[in-house]
Amino acid sequence: MQNEALVRYKRNPILLPNESNWWESKAVFNCAVLREDNRIHMLYRAVGEYEKYISRIGYATSTDGYCFDKRKEIAIAPSEEYEKYGIEDPRLVKIGHQTFLSYVVLSDYVSQRPSASTALATTTDFNNYTRLGIITNKGSDNKDVVLFPENISDGIQNLRYLFLHRPSTWVGSKYGVQRPSIWIGEGTSLTNFEKHTLLIKPEQQWEMLKVGAGPPPIKTKQGWLLIYHGVDKDHVYAAGAALLDLNEPTRVIARTKRPILEPKEPYEKNGDVNNVVFPTAAYVMDGKLFVYYGAADKVCCLATVDLENFLDYVLKD
Repeated sequence: MQNEALVRYKRNPILLPNESNWWESKAVFNCAVLREDNRIHMLYRAVGEYEKYISRIGYATSTDGYCFDKRKEIAIAPSEEYEKYGIEDPRLVKIGHQTFLSYVVLSDYVSQRPSASTALATTTDFNNYTRLGIITNKGSDNKDVVLFPENISDGIQNLRYLFLHRPSTWVGSKYGVQRPSIWIGEGTSLTNFEKHTLLIKPEQQWEMLKVGAGPPPIKTKQGWLLIYHGVDKDHVYAAGAALLDLNEPTRVIARTKRPILEPKEPYEKNGDVNNVVFPTAAYVMDGKLFVYYGAADKVCCLATVDLENFLDYVLKD
């Protein structure tokens, strides 16, 4: 392994704004990806103007994971009252035979420093979406919500749904943490999580301000692989990794001390928000881990690594 564990795709960025398409003319970033059969589906956040900065979701598809073809039409536009200030940062996961999409909605325009909530939807064809409503606690200013791709048994007969989230208001002595952290929620349904456990809090300098989940966890022989982001005191966003116990995901087995990817390239250092590497999607194909990330809140990028080597790296670090 070199200084960084992940290797950038040499033709990054893989997705660029399209000036001739109004709703994605300024920025396309923070994508969700789901691999099914021989096709890779992508949903990405798109911005078409800076005045109100209302985000919409676009769709793209690929057969190799590197080259994506974008659909010209908007995939998901704000339509519900709780979506009127934009739909941001989608995450995709398949549980059983059903595809779920979690996404961020805001309480006000971006310029007004709004609080965030996370909503859930389902789709069967990436053309039509059934909204299930907001799933995070009111007033928790909650984003970076990702579902686990399968249920976990509680050891008796019940199956638990699990999700990771970052409630920014859950700080202070009451919560046992001083900075916004990653929590794991458990529930008997996808719209009602009753139990919440602190999972990962800021520890290293590169993640000192806050941490948040990236892609949905990936099941490996060594544990649930979690790629996450951290923010340092200078507001630089970088990526890290952790392994969670397969049977009891509230237990962290290993966690990297150093970033696995941090802003170094011009497209990561300069954009609408400078110095941002923000991982949001990942899957394994032919033994290789594909990690997709938003760069500088402007473009979508890709980095890869051999999965087995990477798991060894996480365990050693």
